[in-house]
Amino acid sequence: MRSAAALYVPAGTALTVALAGVLVYYAARTLGDRSTHLPPGGRLAPYALSVCGLVMFVLGVLGGLGVWRAGAMDTPLLLGCGLVLVVYGRVLSFKLSGSAYPVARERLALVLVAALVVLCSFWAVHAYAKRHGTDEARYLARHLWLRPAVTVDTAERLYFPPRQVRETVLPVAGTPQRFRYRYEGLRLLAEANGRMFLIPDDWAEKGGNMLVVPANNAVRVAFRSD
Repeated sequence: MRSAAALYVPAGTALTVALAGVLVYYAARTLGDRSTHLPPGGRLAPYALSVCGLVMFVLGVLGGLGVWRAGAMDTPLLLGCGLVLVVYGRVLSFKLSGSAYPVARERLALVLVAALVVLCSFWAVHAYAKRHGTDEARYLARHLWLRPAVTVDTAERLYFPPRQVRETVLPVAGTPQRFRYRYEGLRLLAEANGRMFLIPDDWAEKGGNMLVVPANNAVRVAFRSD
């Protein structure tokens, strides 16, 4: 969830849809200014968009109320996209007739719609980021070998389940040293807030252990890539 990659798909999709909407808007404005004769049903297209948007909005409300089983992203997307389509269809209907929009009596409604769309956008991006993070975690759990291998030297013994990591007692001959034990067979899962989260090579989703060590001189850490 902390990765910026969770924003690429939502941002790219929103910008692509916005670009298409702008192109259609300018085409409708051009046709309206020229009083060009539209094909049969051409002037009904904006109203069809608004009706579709209204249906989507109602489905979003019903999904939010639990009337039907909506996914985490379904409710905000239906609400936000439905409102956008309702307004966009109305804008196109005005532009095809050569009229100016927005009209004064609808300005407050447009402000409220914009606020709701922004809220739904944050809601949908949060839901997508959460799902993206879960998918990334599942992928990582199946590909732990992608994480850097770690060797940790400590002054005190750490207690892992049998055969989970390799413990070596460092020799004390010669110059005394602070670190007495070495642990191998660990992987760096993450580093945050001055702490390293280490997991064994054979970590399992159920019953797996995690070691949290400070990222300072309390331990000696060596990294390697396989």
